[in-house]
Formats: sequence, C-alpha cells, structure tokens
Amino acid sequence: MIDFNGRIALVTGAGRGLGFAYARALAERGATVLVQDVGADRSGSGVDRRVAEQAAQALRDDGLSAFGVSDPIATRDDCRYIVDAAVAGHGRLDILIHNAGWVAYETIEAIRESSFDDMMTIAAKAPLWLAQAAWPAMKGNGYGRIVLTTSDRAIFPQYVQPGLIAYAAAKMAAVGIVNVLAHEGEADGIVVNAVSPVAKTRMWGVEGEPDELRPSEVAPGVAFLASDACREGGWILRAANGQFHATRACEAEGADGSRNLAAVRAADVDAVAAGWPRIAVRAVEPRG
Repeated sequence: MIDFNGRIALVTGAGRGLGFAYARALAERGATVLVQDVGADRSGSGVDRRVAEQAAQALRDDGLSAFGVSDPIATRDDCRYIVDAAVAGHGRLDILIHNAGWVAYETIEAIRESSFDDMMTIAAKAPLWLAQAAWPAMKGNGYGRIVLTTSDRAIFPQYVQPGLIAYAAAKMAAVGIVNVLAHEGEADGIVVNAVSPVAKTRMWGVEGEPDELRPSEVAPGVAFLASDACREGGWILRAANGQFHATRACEAEGADGSRNLAAVRAADVDAVAAGWPRIAVRAVEPRG
C-alpha cells in the first residue's frame, strides 16, 4: 500500500481545485504538505494570502498535516526562497508538484509579449526554478519526485483552441523540461514526470464540486507519480474522470538518431510528396 509517511511535499497553486485535491491525496496518506498559493484570480492577477492558509486549515481540520505558503513563485529567487524555507523548516523536501497556472486567451493577431512572458513565467520558468532549488536536497537524500503540469490543449492538435498560443507554448516547454530532468535525475533517485489533467475548476468558470471531471478523480494518478512506487520518469500522465493513460514520444523501431530514422526515403521534393501518405503516420498506442 502506498503511503507518504515522513515525506515532505510542496504543491503549488494548491489553495483550490486540482492543487488542493493533490494536497489532500498526499496528506491523507501521511505526507506533510506545504500548500502554496498566492490567491490570484482566474487571470493570474491579484493576491489573497488567506487562500493558502484556509486550504491548509481545511486539511488540518481533518487531522492532516499541512502548512500554508502564500509566498510567490514569480522569479527564480522567489522559487528558491520557498524551497529553502521548506528544507530549513522540515529538514527535507521529497515531493514537488507544480500545479499553479491559469488560462488566458489571445489570438495570433492580438497576443502581446507581456502575455506570452507571463504564461512562460508560471508554466515553464517557475517549475524549472523550483526544480533547480529542490535538486540539491533531493540529490543529497538520493530521493525525489517531481511532477509538472502540461495540457492536452498543447500536445494534441485535435484539442487545441484559438487564443491559447502562449498557454500551449508554455505547456509544451514543460514537457521538454520533464524529458531532460528525468534523464538528469535518474542517477540520483529523482523521478520527474508530467500530468496532463482535465477537471472542471475555476479555469472552466466552475465553482464548487462539479458533476463530472472532478479534481479528486485526477488526484490518484498524481499521487502515484509522487510516490516511491513510481520509478520511471519522462512520462505524461493523461488524467480525467478517474481514467489514466501514460504516454510519451517514441522513435520508430530501429531508428538511430539523425543518421537513420528507419523511415521513408525520398531523394527530392516530388518523392516526399508522393510518399507523404506513408511519411505522415499517426501513431496509435494500444490501451488496456
């Protein structure tokens, strides 16, 4: 049976919605959870320091171990401060789950550089700087679990939406970060994965408990990624409605880097055009 007794976990954006569900799932199995949330509104603006503490108090009211953290994660120094405080206060940091984020819509003709930068800050830079800050402590203990957040809206063309250019770019950046960190952490017992969750939360304009696509039905998958039962990194766990499917990009069988793609040969543009039906392959993975 999976438990988190003795584990210290930091969950960002955990005051509400998915993040709170993740925090509860870990705390119910014994973890001490640091509930980070600046209390921003749906657009990522504003601060309400009560949100993190109220969420932590709700967990404590149920006999669970939780502490509210309302400090921001907007800069590299911010991220290091939170992680250093966690290690100083609790002696270690075993689990990092980066959930904080928001959705903003701007089409290609309207998108502003500031909007793009803001999205990259929360969805790509923050998890990178948090991981960097946590790395020495995890490496020193020979153990760590890091879970970043990506999105089906970025990964799969059939789920994209107009206006989500910055969002999709940042969420794909998170996938690249996971791939590299999973490789870098392998020798030191640090396992890094991503979750691509679907749940009805404030981002959907839903307040309270939804009738479907509940955050609590995503949480078991994230709890697994954060556990010592998860020993392999570099996966994207798709999670929605109590269903889970792990995926990642794979090369063709027999491929060897750039010299041999184990693919269709074409000597000129006409040959590429003629071979396109075989070149453009849509991979379908079997599911259990």
